[in-house]
Amino acid sequence: MEKVISGIQQIGIGNPNVVEATEWYRKYFGMDIKVFDDEATANLMLPYTGGKPHDRRAVLTLSMRGGGGFEIWQYTSRTPVAPDFEIKLGDLGINAAKIKSIDVKETYEQFNMAGLNVLTSLSENPAGDLHFFVEDLNGNIFEVVKGLDFFKKKEPKTTGGVSGALIGSTDIEKSRTLYSDILGYDEVVYDESGNFDDLIGLPGGEVKYRRVLLRHSTVREGAFAKLFGPTEIELIQVLDKRRNPKNIFENRYWGDLGFIHLCFDVQGMDALKEECEAAGFPFTVDSADSFDMGEAAGRFTYIEDPDGTWIEFVETHKVPIAKKFGLFIDMKKRDPKKSLPTWMLRTFAVNRMKGEFKG
Repeated sequence: MEKVISGIQQIGIGNPNVVEATEWYRKYFGMDIKVFDDEATANLMLPYTGGKPHDRRAVLTLSMRGGGGFEIWQYTSRTPVAPDFEIKLGDLGINAAKIKSIDVKETYEQFNMAGLNVLTSLSENPAGDLHFFVEDLNGNIFEVVKGLDFFKKKEPKTTGGVSGALIGSTDIEKSRTLYSDILGYDEVVYDESGNFDDLIGLPGGEVKYRRVLLRHSTVREGAFAKLFGPTEIELIQVLDKRRNPKNIFENRYWGDLGFIHLCFDVQGMDALKEECEAAGFPFTVDSADSFDMGEAAGRFTYIEDPDGTWIEFVETHKVPIAKKFGLFIDMKKRDPKKSLPTWMLRTFAVNRMKGEFKG
C-alpha cells in the first residue's frame, strides 16, 4: 500500500492536570468533541522515558470547525517536568501550535475580553495575513491564524483545531528534506529573514530570524482529510550569532510539560517507513502491529526531524465516530484514499461535551 497522509491528526500537549487543561481548551478554544479518554502505561516509549514504562492519561479532543485535535496528556506515575530555561523562539521543537479562526480579529477581541494572556498585537505575518499569539493556562503558546478551510462554519467558538505548527530549526534547508520531501509541504508561501514586528511580545521575538512558511500544494486524501483540512508548517531559524538554540525537551522525558509531538494521520505505514529510512529518518518507536487505546486502535510510530523534534504517525485501524451509539469504523476495510462521508464525520458531534469537563 502506498503512503497516504490525511493531515495533522493532533498535537500532543503535556500538562500537570489533564482535567483542568481539557476544560480550558473546551471553554476558550472550542475543543469540545471528546474522541477518547484513556489511562494506560506507555510501554513502547522507552527510548524517550529513561528506559522505564510510565503511566499516563490522555484525552483527545476535536473541534467541529475542523483541524487537528489536541492530545491532552498527563503523567500519572511521575510528576511531569518543566524545562529549566525559558523557551524562546527558534529553540528546537514545537514553538507554537497554529489554530485556525474563522475571523482572527474577532477571536483577538474575544480573547482579550476574556482576560487571556494575549502575547502579541493583532498584526500581519509576512504573507499579509492577520494573526496573533496567546498563552494557555500552562504557558504553552498558540498562534491564531486565518483558517484556509472549515468543516463546519456554524460553531459556538470562532476558533477551530490545529492547522499547523511553528517549529524551531538550525538549518531550514535540511529540515525541508522531511517536511517538504516526505510530508508534502512543498509550497513556499514566504521565505523572509530579518526582524519581525509581528513577533514582538514573544520570548526572543526581538532578534533576527529566517522564517519559511510551507503548505502542501496537493489536496490531502484519506478518511479524515475533510475534517483535518489543509495545514501549514512554519520553520523558524535563529540568525543572531549570540544565541544558541536549545532543545525544548533537553534533559526531560517525552510527555513532560509542553508541546510533545506533531502527529500525522497516515495509511501505508510500511511504505512510509521505507521512505523515511531512505531519507535518514528511521522509526525510533514502532508499535509494529496494533496498539489499543480502549476506544481507538491502530499502529503508531515516531521519527525525529533533523533537530530532534518528535513527529508521530498514526495508522488508524479502529476509531469511535459516535461511541454512544456503538458506531466504530474499521479502517482496514476501506480504500485508504477515500474520505469518509461527510454525514459520518458530522456524527463526531454526538461526542460533544455539553458543559464543564470534570474528568
